[in-house]
Amino acid sequence: MTIEQLRAATHAGGVAGVTLKGLGGAFLVEIATRSGAAALLAKARSNEPRRFGNPLAALNVLRDVGITVGNFDASEWNPAEKDETPGNRGRAEALRNAHQAAAYNQWLAAEVQDAIDDPRPNLSHEDVMAEMEADIAALTGSSAKPPKGQRP
Repeated sequence: MTIEQLRAATHAGGVAGVTLKGLGGAFLVEIATRSGAAALLAKARSNEPRRFGNPLAALNVLRDVGITVGNFDASEWNPAEKDETPGNRGRAEALRNAHQAAAYNQWLAAEVQDAIDDPRPNLSHEDVMAEMEADIAALTGSSAKPPKGQRP
C-alpha cells in the first residue's frame, strides 16, 4: 500500500490500525485493514516495502496521512544493522541545485532583457575601458595608463 492509498483508506475508515515495526536496522509500517487484510507501506512506484532508518520519519508520514494512534514493535530492531545510504538526500540536493540554477537563469535572462531594452546609446569597448581606467586611477591615486601604442 502506497502513502496515497493509505491516505485514502484512512479517510474512508478502512484502516483498523498500524504498527511501526523494527526489522533489522530499519522500521516498516504494518497496516491492518478493517477487512482483515494486512499490508506494508510500500514505495510509491513499486511493491517494495518502504523502509525508514529513523522512526521519527515514519511517525511524521503517518501523522501527515491522518494516523495519530498506533503500535510500536522494536523486538526485531537492531540499530547496528542500520543502512547508512543517504536515501533521498542526494536527490533532494540535486533538486535544490536545479531550482537554484533555474532561478539564476531567470534572473540572468531578465538582466539581459533589461540591457537590450535600455534606451541609452551603446558604448564602445574602448570607451568603457577608458572610463574604467580613469575610475581605477582616481581610486588608487595613480595616473591613468596612456592609450595603447603611446608611451608615457
